[in-house]
Amino acid sequence: MHNWNELARFGLVELAIVAAVLAYWRLGPDRATGKTALLLASLLIGVLLALFSRSYQTGADIWELFAIWAALIAPWVIIGRLAGLWMFWLALANLSIIFYVKTYPWLFGMFLNTEHGLWMLFALNSLALLCWELAARRIAWLAKRWAPRLLAIASATSITLLMLLGLFFQDIDTALIVYPAWLVCACAAYRVASRDLIVLAVGCLSLIVVVTSFLVEQIFVRQRHGGGETIDFLFIALAVFGMAAASGWWLKKLVRESRQ
Repeated sequence: MHNWNELARFGLVELAIVAAVLAYWRLGPDRATGKTALLLASLLIGVLLALFSRSYQTGADIWELFAIWAALIAPWVIIGRLAGLWMFWLALANLSIIFYVKTYPWLFGMFLNTEHGLWMLFALNSLALLCWELAARRIAWLAKRWAPRLLAIASATSITLLMLLGLFFQDIDTALIVYPAWLVCACAAYRVASRDLIVLAVGCLSLIVVVTSFLVEQIFVRQRHGGGETIDFLFIALAVFGMAAASGWWLKKLVRESRQ
C-alpha cells in the first residue's frame, strides 16, 4: 500500500507536468497563460525531485537537487522567452552555490570556503546582470527593469559582504580593488549610460555599510590597544547620518534632472 501511495504521488506530479507542458504548447510562448504554464511545469520539476529524493533516500545533498533542477529546466528557460523563468533559473544557480559551500566549506583547502563562495556568487550575478543589460537593448521581453535590479542587488550584496569579511576577518586586497571598480561601473552604467535610481540607491547603501564597518573596525583596533572612547560611536552615528543625507540629496537631484 505504501508503494502504491508513492506511485500515485509520482503519477499526479508527472501528469501535472505533462499537462502544463501541453498547455504551453497549445497556448504558445507569446501568451501570458502559455508562459505561466511553462513556469508551473518548471516548479513542478522541483516537486518531483523532492518527492523522489524523499521516497528513495538517494542521499543527494540539497545543492545537488537545486543543480539538477536547474539543469533539467534549462531547455525550457531558453525557449520560454520569460524573464521570470530566467530569474527563477538564476535563483536555483545561486542556491546551488550557497548550499554547496555550506556542505563542503573546506573542500580543497583554501580553494573553497565562505569567501570563495561569495566570489562565485558575485561573478555569477554580475555576469548575468551584464548579459541581461546588453541583451535587453535588442530583446523586448528582457526590457522590464525588475529583473536586472534584483541581479544588481544580488551582486551588490555579494561584494559588500566580501568587503565586510575582509575588514573584520581576512585580507581585503582583492576586494579592495574589485569593490571600488564595481561602484564606478555601477555609477557609469546607471547614472551616465542610463538612469536607474534604485540601483544607484543600492550602491549608496552599500557604500554607507562599508564605510561604517570600516569606522567600527578602527574603533575596535583602538580599544584593543587601550584607546577608544564612547564619543567615537557618536562620531560614527554622525557619519552615518551625514552619508545618508548626502545620498538622499544626490538621489533627489537625479530625480529632478530626470523630470526636466
